Amino acid sequence: MERKLQRKMTLTGLTLIAVGSSIGSGIFISPSEVVMNVPSPFWALIVWCIGGLIALTGSLSLSELGAKYPAAGGVYVYLREAFGLRIAFLYGWATLLVINTGALAALSLAFVNFLGFWFPVSETEKLIIASILIIGLTAMNTFGVQVSQAFAGVFTGMKLFALAFIIICGVFVFGDFERVLHPVTSFNPTAHPQMFLTGLIGVLWSFGGWHHASYLSGEAINPQKSIPKAMIIGTVIVTGVYLLANLAYFMLLDIPQIMASDKLAGDALQSVISSGGKMVSIAIMISVFGTIGIYTMSAPRIYYAMAEDGVFYEKLSKIHPKYGTPYIAMWSQAIWAVLLIVLWRTFSNLITYTTFIDIIFMCLAGVSVLILRKKNGVPKETFKVPFYPIIPLIFICITGAFVINTVFAKFSQSIAGLAVVAAGLISYSYFKQRKSQLGN
Repeated sequence: MERKLQRKMTLTGLTLIAVGSSIGSGIFISPSEVVMNVPSPFWALIVWCIGGLIALTGSLSLSELGAKYPAAGGVYVYLREAFGLRIAFLYGWATLLVINTGALAALSLAFVNFLGFWFPVSETEKLIIASILIIGLTAMNTFGVQVSQAFAGVFTGMKLFALAFIIICGVFVFGDFERVLHPVTSFNPTAHPQMFLTGLIGVLWSFGGWHHASYLSGEAINPQKSIPKAMIIGTVIVTGVYLLANLAYFMLLDIPQIMASDKLAGDALQSVISSGGKMVSIAIMISVFGTIGIYTMSAPRIYYAMAEDGVFYEKLSKIHPKYGTPYIAMWSQAIWAVLLIVLWRTFSNLITYTTFIDIIFMCLAGVSVLILRKKNGVPKETFKVPFYPIIPLIFICITGAFVINTVFAKFSQSIAGLAVVAAGLISYSYFKQRKSQLGN
C-alpha cells in the first residue's frame, strides 16, 4: 500500500524550522561583506532592516499561499498554480542543482573550516568531513519528521543561546556605543544608492530559509493556520536577533576592523575575551550543523512534489515504508551536494549566484500571490495577506531591484546561475515528453 506524508509537524516545530533554517553561518560572517559596501553602522543596520522587511513581506505574502495550498512543496506548488509546470519545474531544478545543494555544500565546508580553531585539518580531510556531515544528517532525517522536529528544537535553541551571548557581551557588557555614534569612516548614501542593493547579497544569504516551513505544509497539523504563524513569528525573531547581533559587532569593533575580518564573530569576542575566538567557533559550528540538518530535511519535499506531478524522476516520490519520509529525494539531494563539495572545493564561489537565483524565484512567488488572488480569490477561513496588494508589491519591488542590480554588480556569478536554470528548460522538455508518452 502506498504511503503518504504524515501530518505531525506542530506550530512550535514549524517556527523552529523557520528560525533555524535562516540562522546559519551568515550572521557570524556576512556583516563584514555588508560593511564593505555600506561602511556606516547606521546605514548598515538600515540594510539589515531592509532584509528583514523583505523576509517579513515575503512571509506575509507566501503565508496566504501556504494556507490556500497546504500541500508538500511550498514555493514549487505556488509557482505551479500561478505560472504552470514549466516555471515550477525550473524552481525545483534550481533548488536541487544550485539553491539548496549549493547552500548545503557551502555550509558543510564552513563547518569544517571552523574546526581549524581547534585542530589542523588538511584540504582533503575537509572534503571528506564535509561530505560525511551531509550524509550523516540525511540519514538521521530519513527517520521521520518527528526526529527532525526535535533536532530543529535542540540546535535552534543552542544557536540562539550563542547569539544571545554575543549580544550581551557586545551591547550590554563590553561594547562602546561611541563606535556607533561616531564611526571612524563616513558614508554618503545618496552618492552610492546601488551599494545598498549590493550589500543585500550578504543580508539575504543570512535571511535565506525563512520560507522553508512552507515546504512542510503537507506534513503540518492545521496548515492553514500553523504555516502563516510559523513564517511570520520566525521572521520577526530572526530580524530582531540579526539587528542586535550587528549592533554588538559595531560596539566591539571599528568599521575598518569589521571590514578586514573574515571571521567577524570570533574577532569581535576576541577583542574583549582572550578565548573568544574558540568560544564563538563552537557557536558557529552548532549553528551551521543545525542549519544543514534542517536543509537536508525540508527541500526534498519539492523534488517529491515534482515527481508526483510527473515532471521528475518517479522514484523521488517514493515514501519510506517505515518512517514515512521521501527518502530517495533526500538521498539524491545529499549525493549532488557531495559532488558540489568535490567539484567546487571552496565556500566563496557558491553563495553569490545561489542567493541570486533564490531571490529570482522568491520574486516570482510574490507575483504569484497577485495572480492567484485574482484568479481564485481567497476562502474566508484561510489567512489573507494584510494591506493587499501593498505588502506583496513591496516584496516584489525590492527583490526585483536586487536581482537587476546583482546582474550588473556580479555579472559572472549571475550568468553562471542563469545558465544552470536555462539547462533546466531542456530537462523539462524531456520529462514533459516522457510524461506524454506514458500517458498515451
